[in-house]
Formats: sequence, C-alpha cells, structure tokens
Amino acid sequence: MRIAQIAPLTEAVPPKLYGGTERVVSFLTEELVSMGHDVTLFASGDSVTRAQLEPMHPCALRFDRSLRDAIAPHMLMLEKVARRADEFDVLHCHLDYWSFSLFTRLDTPFVTTMHGRLDLPEHAPVYDYFSDTPLVSISDAQRAPLPNAPFIATVQHGLPAGLLTPQRVPQRYLAFLGRICPEKRVDRAIRIARATGIPLKIAAKVDRVDQEYFETTIRPMIDGTFIQHIGEINDAEKPEFLSGAIALLMPIDWPEPFGLVMIEAMACGTPVIAYNWGSVPEVIEDGLTGFIVDDEAGACAAVQRVGSLSRQAIRRRFEQRFTARRMAEDYIMLYRRLVARARPALRAVT
Repeated sequence: MRIAQIAPLTEAVPPKLYGGTERVVSFLTEELVSMGHDVTLFASGDSVTRAQLEPMHPCALRFDRSLRDAIAPHMLMLEKVARRADEFDVLHCHLDYWSFSLFTRLDTPFVTTMHGRLDLPEHAPVYDYFSDTPLVSISDAQRAPLPNAPFIATVQHGLPAGLLTPQRVPQRYLAFLGRICPEKRVDRAIRIARATGIPLKIAAKVDRVDQEYFETTIRPMIDGTFIQHIGEINDAEKPEFLSGAIALLMPIDWPEPFGLVMIEAMACGTPVIAYNWGSVPEVIEDGLTGFIVDDEAGACAAVQRVGSLSRQAIRRRFEQRFTARRMAEDYIMLYRRLVARARPALRAVT
C-alpha cells in the first residue's frame, strides 16, 4: 500500500529523548516499511527513517528557539499533504482533530489515531460535528469521554521486539520514567520509595510549562542519593535503567490514554506498579506483569510482592501483546477496510 504517515512536528521521529506520539509513529512507520509497504513520512527534517521523508520543518519544533507560533508549521504541513493526497492509498494522521476540516474534503481515505486525553469540554462539539471521521483509540478507556465519537478500532501501541531487552544486572531501586508533571505524580513515587526503604531513580524530563511545579513541589523532595533525578534518557539507556529496577512506579492521577512506559518496562521484564486509571487495566495484567493499585498503601504492599512475579513471563507477555509488528498488522487491516469502503475498485490493493 501507499501510506502517508503524518506526524506532529514537536519532536523528531523518533524523538532524540522523550516523546511518546512521535516514538510510536516511528515504530509504526519502520515496521510498515519492513512489511514491504510504500510509506512516506511527513515530519520534522531531523527525523530518521527508512521511509520516504518529507521534511515539513527544518528541525523538531521543541528545539527551534526562534519559533513563536507552533501551529503555523502544522497548518502548512496539512495543506501540503492534502495537495498530494492522490499519491496515496490512505492518509494516517497523528494530529488529533487538526486535519478534520481539510481531509474530509479529500477523496483519499484517512484515519486519525488519537494519542492524547479526550476529556476536555472543548472536544465534544468537534467530534460531534465530524461524526463520520474515522478515529482510532489507543485504549478502550480513552474513548470514555466521547462515547458517540466515530471510533472504528482500538489499536494498542507496540515496540520493536529487539529495541528494549532484559539485561543481566542486579535490581536495586524503584524507577520512574517519563515526564515530571502534576498528573504523573512523581511525588507519590517518592513517598512510596521512602515508605518501602528502597531508593528511587527518576528518569524524566521537565517541560517549561511544568518548571515551576518541579522547582516548588518536586525538587525539595530530591536529595540526590536516596531519591535521584537523572534527567531524560534515550532508548539506548533504557534497557539497563529498567532492567535494574525492582519495579517501575506509575502512580498517575489522570486518565492515561495508554502509557508507553508500561510496555517499555515489560519489554525489559520489569514489573509495573500502576494506579487504576485510564488504560492501566488494559495494559497491565494484575499478578502477572505487575500490580494495579488504588493508593500509596497498596503500592507499598505491591512493592513487597513483586519478587513473586517472573521477569521472564513479563517479557513473554510483551512479545505476545505489544510488539510493533502486531501494531502494524492491526493498522494494515484498518487501512484495507478504509480503502475498500472509499474506493471499491481498489479492493485488491496490497
């Protein structure tokens, strides 16, 4: 198939460090190429891919210090894609609702994967109006705020099977991975570590919008020895970091749409202790790949139980459920359905 992948420009594809959506777009794009499909990636110019890269901005917007308006490059990208739409069998957009008005006017079928939260009150009128626009959720829980939105499937994220693998290192600490912000509740992770007497390593970025929260709430809780903030880490650093963890803590306080860090930990055989929010029960199998808890007391008790879990079994469940190949195969089935519905004469497209 001739497939256009349309990525956010905030980060490169894949991101140099943190970046969930762009990382998933990269995994999907590369797997589709490996499967023999003709893929064009519309993304920032510093992206790296085996697909045909169409650079839409010289670098990831996050690193463009001269940028004043992040919307303008995205609007230009969508217009450029629309003018070339007839070159593709399907357009796959990862920009939430931004493409709806333009792409619904095209003959080429398109689908949008929703990567973020959908519970903001401004969202409902948009999705109600574009009631025939095919959407993909990344968990069933993500759909809850928009029960009438036109979702056609849930496709859970996946990682390349060999990207993150278990390492032979001793497990000596608890881990927190991702981003420091109020809804991720690293403060809870710190209290859980102190209550259990196990050191905590925090591998996380701090966005500018969360800098004040970090300085006033989190930094005073970090002593640099028992509680360490080691900053952002890349994929090459994750296997050792996660393999060395007794468990990954995910004490979230928001309806997490998916939570890529959970399957990153699973890929390394590391149990996940997560609060029962959003997608968590769809990703974590309680008592097999980790524990689902409701409060700090439950999390502390779970830390004492993680030794009963098999790290080999956790890795096997990752391989069975969360590989990039499984994700790509799920999307190919969707693409074919969309093409057959929009252009019956092309039912034989492969």
